[in-house]
Amino acid sequence: MRYLHAPDIFDGVRHLTEHALAVEDGRLRAIVHLKDAPEAERLDGTILPGFVDLQVNGGGGVLFNEETTVEGLRTIAEAHARTGTTHILPTLITDTPDKVRAAIDAVAQAVAQAVPGIVGLHLEGPHLSLARKGAHDPALIRPMTEADAEVLADAAARLPNLKVTIAPESVPLDLVRRLLRAGVILSLGHSDCSYETACAYFDAGVRCATHLFNAMSQMGNRAPGMVGAILDRPDVSAGIIADGIHVHTAALRIALNAHKEKGALFLVTDAMPPVGSDITEYVLNGRRVLRRDGRLTLEDGTLAGADLDMPTALKVLDGIGVPRIRALAMATCLPARLLRTPGNAGLLRSGDRFDGIRLDADGRFVPL
Repeated sequence: MRYLHAPDIFDGVRHLTEHALAVEDGRLRAIVHLKDAPEAERLDGTILPGFVDLQVNGGGGVLFNEETTVEGLRTIAEAHARTGTTHILPTLITDTPDKVRAAIDAVAQAVAQAVPGIVGLHLEGPHLSLARKGAHDPALIRPMTEADAEVLADAAARLPNLKVTIAPESVPLDLVRRLLRAGVILSLGHSDCSYETACAYFDAGVRCATHLFNAMSQMGNRAPGMVGAILDRPDVSAGIIADGIHVHTAALRIALNAHKEKGALFLVTDAMPPVGSDITEYVLNGRRVLRRDGRLTLEDGTLAGADLDMPTALKVLDGIGVPRIRALAMATCLPARLLRTPGNAGLLRSGDRFDGIRLDADGRFVPL
């Protein structure tokens, strides 16, 4: 038995002091009081569940769109594991129907082979709005058809978790209801829809939004837009990219104040191939993406994903005064709650496989 103690332990629910984790054979056996932990290893910083990231486009020099294979997934997951992220939804950016099917097959194979870190798939498109396409290839964006819905319903049956970002402009409510019945985790994003339309989709059962503020209709005093709908609905969760680039820190603070419910906002990295590598550019749908000064952009300056990891996002939250426990929850248990099959993601529970990590006193990831 190995006993691990740090001044702070966050188990995904509680903040504990004077406690230790009893770990044996790769499993968490118990969380015990320090007095009951003989010869506990005394570490600095915080012990917590591994990070959960529901939007990972790439890492380790690999973009999932370009290497849609089990080996590509393994490389991406390993790169993020080196930053403390133990559960990811590899994310396919808008692409062809053949590439969507290849992504589904690759993730199904990775899950069958128990590739560490892969807990499902996130399809960000192609059923989005051209008006809010961002860095997505406009030539590949298209309305959802009955055949597309059938592919997604079948994929939801094959995969532990399937998340799909959609825009109301491209997916009618009847298909939304069908996908929800099939177990697909739907998220609104890349949309120029109105407040009223977004609320209609939330009323139909959509419970998530993709990268709040980015690639969506903004909030005005007479037209609250999708941003307003998300901030007005405590029953809706939203990922947010806390890098200080995609979202101004003031807007981030306002969103957190608007959504007092702890389950509403969670962190995503929207990470691209540069995370965990030293590459300075790569290709997305045949277009160059450049890495400069912490930004990833197409040659025309359009933001194209993020050069971000979870420890860095947590430092941004710390810089704007977000309470520590809320920030840690945003990177662990809160995104895990959206998963249909979460397994041990986002929690430290007795009997589960132990995927805990440590952040040192300076907030840097340190393997346990």
